[in-house]
Formats: sequence, structure tokens, C-alpha cells
Amino acid sequence: MTGTLKKIKLLNPEFPNKATGVINGKASGILNWNDIAYPQMYRMYQTLLANFWKAQEINMQDDIKQWDHLSSIEKDVFLRVNTQLASLDSLQTPTMTQVMDYVTDPSFKAIFAVIAQQEAVHNESYSYILSSLIPLSEQIERFNQAKDDPIVRKRNQIILIAYENFRQEPTPQHLFQLAVQSINLEGIYFYAGFAFFYHLARQQKMLKTSTMISYIQRDEMQHAYFIAQFIRILLTENPELNTPENIQYVYHSISEAVELEKEWARYILKEIEGINLEEFEGYVEYLANKRFRQLGLENHYSGRDNPMPWIHVFSDEMMNETKSDFFEQKSRTYTKVTESNGFDEL
Repeated sequence: MTGTLKKIKLLNPEFPNKATGVINGKASGILNWNDIAYPQMYRMYQTLLANFWKAQEINMQDDIKQWDHLSSIEKDVFLRVNTQLASLDSLQTPTMTQVMDYVTDPSFKAIFAVIAQQEAVHNESYSYILSSLIPLSEQIERFNQAKDDPIVRKRNQIILIAYENFRQEPTPQHLFQLAVQSINLEGIYFYAGFAFFYHLARQQKMLKTSTMISYIQRDEMQHAYFIAQFIRILLTENPELNTPENIQYVYHSISEAVELEKEWARYILKEIEGINLEEFEGYVEYLANKRFRQLGLENHYSGRDNPMPWIHVFSDEMMNETKSDFFEQKSRTYTKVTESNGFDEL
């Protein structure tokens, strides 16, 4: 399947309501959650909705009082990480919205819409934190710093290439690559920044910020999981995409993101006492192995255990009562999901 995807018409009355494929399928455009091709997606939708939150729900007064007691290094890293995370989330809302135009299945469209909205909330939350702590002039300066930082631009580049390729030429192959890079953004790239905020929290510093970050992480965890399932379904329904070259693309792309996250951590966390960078690098590899397993692939890095014990209290597993094994099937093949094998088998 090498052709360009066509934008889906809003309404196709001659087609069934239950979509015949996630892309290049037939669907009326009318969404009946009780009659969808992948019933487990209703649970995914409900899980995302249950996460709903707004930045303004978190009172920043305690953090405002603590801000002046942070060291100059902590303040600088805090602001750099904040705006770097915002620069990544800024890409997600328009990208997820664009993907909706080419996905046939209306249940998937609905989930992409929720993800796009949540990414907009994340983006706002970073601005909300900054507005509580520093004047607008410094906020603008810090956002420009993130935009111009060569390491940030290098990190963003692999994401941007895939996103722009799909924007310019929306083919199934480019959609697959976009989805893989979205997993990198949601499931690999944020965690050095998260680690910094959680490191402050374990010292009882900036706890309101860490609470907001935990909400963001909970969302991103679900987004990465959904995109992994989307990829598995895409490859199942379109076996011409399920090639050794594309599986190698997954391994290469996620491994590249791991190295870029390590590079960023060495750059941004090098002067933060109490964060062992070797432990953190192992932690990123641990996260990457989780992403591979969510895609039904084998671990790429040795070891399955989290080598950064203190961060476990802030880990994905602690954010969600669902056992990690529920998300991490190790099958080597992509099995089409039906009601008989269900969500747990995906």
C-alpha cells in the first residue's frame, strides 16, 4: 500500500457505521460506541476521559513560596526543562488533529481527539507553572531559549521529520513512522524532565509542580500505550507494512530516541546532585524495553528491572493500578484483535 491516503469525508451514508479498517476502510462517519470494530477502544476512551484535569485545579502557592529557596542551578534547570517539555507538547495537538483526517474508524478519531485536547492541556500547564513563578518577559526569554537550543532542536528533529513527512505526503508508511516517533515523544523523551521534578519532590520541593507533572505523565503513559496498539492494528490490517524493514525502523528509531534522551540528561542534569546519570541511562533503556513490549517486540536492552529505585514511586505502574504485564505482551507476531481475544491480548 504505497498510495496517498485521502481525507475522510465527514459523512458516507452508503457505508456501514462499524468501520472496516483503521485506514482505507469504509465507515459512515457515525460513531456508535456499542458497534465498533475494536470494542476495547471504548475502554481506552473511558480511561482517557477519567484522567481529565485542568492546570488551574492545582494551587501553586506553596511552590511560589519555595521558588526563591531553590538554588540558581535548580531554578535554571527547572525553567529549561519546563519550556523544553512545552516545545515537545506543542507538536502533538496539531499532529494528532491532522491524523484524524485520514483515519477511517470513528472510534479511533474520537481517541485521537481526546489526546489532542489533553496535549493542549499539558502545554497550558507548563505556561501556568511559569506564570506562577517568573514575569512574562522571562517566560518569553525562556521559551525562545528552548526554541533555539541546539540540543533541543536536535532532539525535536527526528520527531519533526516524521511529522512533516506525513503532513506533506500522508501515506500509510508515513503514518506508521509518525506513530513510532509519537511513541518516542510520549514514552521516551519526557522522562529526564520528569525525573528532575520528581527529584525535587523527594526533597519536599515544588510539590505542586510535581503533582502536575504526575498528571501529565499519567496521560502520556496512556497516549504511548494507545499509539502502540494503533501501530499493532495498523500492521495487522495492512500486512504490507508489517515488514522486517519497518520492524527494524522501530528498533532503530526508539534506540535513537534513547541516545538523544541520554544526551539531554547529561546536558541538563549534570549539575543536579542526587541524580545518578548512569542509573538514569539504564532507566531510559528500561522504558524503551517497555515500549518494545507494548509493540509486541522483544526487549532490545539487557535487563527488565528499573535500575533507578527511588523513582519507582513516580513510575508508570504506580500511576495506574493496572499491572504492567497487562500492557506488555511479548508475542513476536501481530495478532488481530477480536472480541474473543480482547484488550488483554493486544
